[in-house]
Amino acid sequence: MPRYTVHVRGEWLAVPCLNSTNTVGWLGKEAVRRYMKNKPDNGGFASVEEVKFYIRRCKGLGLLDLDDTVEDALEDNEFVEVVIEGDIMSPDFIPSQPEGVHLYSKYREPEQYIFLDGNSLTTEDLVSLGKGLYKIKLTPEAEARVKQSREVIERIVKEQTVVYGITTGFGKFARTVIPNNKLRELQVNLVRSHSAGVGKPLSPERSRMLLALRINVLAKGYSGISLETLQQVIEAFNASCLPYIPEKGTVGASGDLAPLSHLALGLIGEGKMWSPKSGWADAKYVLEAHGLRPITLKPKEGLALINGTQMITSLGCEAVERAGAIARQADIIAALTLEVLKGTTRAFDTDIHAVRPHRGQAEVAFRFRSLLDSDHHPSEIAESHRFCDRVQDAYTMRCCPQVHGVVNDTIAFVKDIMTTEINSATDNPMVFAERAETISGGNFHGEYPAKALDYLAIGVHELAAISERRIERLCNPSLSELPAFLVTEGGLNSGFMIAHCTAAALVSENKALCHPSSVDSLSTSAATEDHVSMGGWAARKALRVIEHVEQVLAIELLAACQGIEFLRPLRTTTPLEKVYDLVRSVVRPWMKDRFMAPDIEAAHRLLVEQKVWEVAKPYIEKYRREHIPESRPISPTAFSLGSLEMSTDLLDTKHSGSC
Repeated sequence: MPRYTVHVRGEWLAVPCLNSTNTVGWLGKEAVRRYMKNKPDNGGFASVEEVKFYIRRCKGLGLLDLDDTVEDALEDNEFVEVVIEGDIMSPDFIPSQPEGVHLYSKYREPEQYIFLDGNSLTTEDLVSLGKGLYKIKLTPEAEARVKQSREVIERIVKEQTVVYGITTGFGKFARTVIPNNKLRELQVNLVRSHSAGVGKPLSPERSRMLLALRINVLAKGYSGISLETLQQVIEAFNASCLPYIPEKGTVGASGDLAPLSHLALGLIGEGKMWSPKSGWADAKYVLEAHGLRPITLKPKEGLALINGTQMITSLGCEAVERAGAIARQADIIAALTLEVLKGTTRAFDTDIHAVRPHRGQAEVAFRFRSLLDSDHHPSEIAESHRFCDRVQDAYTMRCCPQVHGVVNDTIAFVKDIMTTEINSATDNPMVFAERAETISGGNFHGEYPAKALDYLAIGVHELAAISERRIERLCNPSLSELPAFLVTEGGLNSGFMIAHCTAAALVSENKALCHPSSVDSLSTSAATEDHVSMGGWAARKALRVIEHVEQVLAIELLAACQGIEFLRPLRTTTPLEKVYDLVRSVVRPWMKDRFMAPDIEAAHRLLVEQKVWEVAKPYIEKYRREHIPESRPISPTAFSLGSLEMSTDLLDTKHSGSC
């Protein structure tokens, strides 16, 4: 018998359909009838017949024809929403779809798997899991470790040994012993009481990352969760059943208790949950719609699900990956600006960087050479000022290797910490099967990722700070020798005047966001948790800083391309012309004033999707192959940043530029 889950004014109702020829309109009326039946005042209606409504799918919000049969219009167990005419949406209403629903209406269940063992997950893998590109399986070795760890817990329960969090209360109640017949209730109460977060829910991508990362930590075999329960968690992930997780509420020790409790709450069938099939609905209905059962927690399992730094670290992985992407593309954008401002390439000479051999600095200088080397990529713009009398450029161009370089090194440093953290056991107590004992410790403390992400925000911000100054140079006719604000008929047209103001505003906002959250600590839990990391805010504001950096560089990219228009018919180097063509495929030249925000968003999207890097990368890599002797291996000082390998061999190539 088909059944449908119908949302009416904030309530979810299961409506069976005995007759497949019933219409969508009948389904709506039946849902309203059941809604009225549950209300003392009939929901304010005198009868079902007076209620005017329309019905839409929760997935994609597509409207349904009330005269279609449910058999033709809907799938079994589909989620739909009855919208009553005249209703005003409450500001507290949880929408059936998250922000960016257009991205998720295209969701396709992945066919490939990533095998998790708790030891080898990468930040790139985690971001891919967040995007829904893979399902999860455990390795056989991980399954064996999980089983062995659980045997220790079962022995503790059987022997009634007093162990924190298993047979005792939590925090201040650590000395309160709980009787055996209350141990399951203890775990459920823990999850319910700790689900005390506030704020917007995490997006599906970020919830998916958080869930995947918790699975990876549990797979290490130090948490004491049963294999049966862990497999249920994996099934929920693979079905993309994602609990409602408010973004605020963690102090980053003892781990991310509030957000992880919301994660666990959905898995036990309580609270709200989202899936591509259902949108937001009661968790029990979402799980049931996917053929899944709510988890029944055994002793220690509630604690195993909620104790760790996975909120901080999963958001941190997104931050470090986005930071790496924008840092690579910042070099390309700055090189384009240098061309437009008729700067010299002499500052990128290999000998300069050989005597100050920071890895990031050498790599950035190399990228500039690969994009601007006139021997490889003749530039008519560079040739036009080859014999000018200018000796050197402003710091915003000349010092890009030094400024961008330390950002690259910062990202590499933070990525190393994140990679260690996502493959670490962060529970308390830890279960050591080989010793057949549990040990209380402090691996849940989020100071490592908190400090690293504060550092990341400070480092990456500098890309925006220096970019904003380059935008100023492009817009200022006394510095650029271009029309004021990069537009003709100035006065009638304002051009990039306020786009530069937007960049300045974002840079200023970043300065406040870069104040380290991890320098703060407030004692909690009756002074048992008397030092905390505040890592949740460190992660969230790092992401905000990085988004602002992306937006500022999007404005510079548009401004640099607009500057090219005033230098035509001269052409820049081949790779930079390709970048120009990419931008012009989504944003036309600025001939007179128009609505600018969509152009900035289009350029921002190019950067988020790494399209600028994809266009330039083949030229950078070809230059690398030609300028690193094949007979010489990559030196031990080589390091990886994103998809590039870089070494001090990059310093072996000399280049003489224009001016």
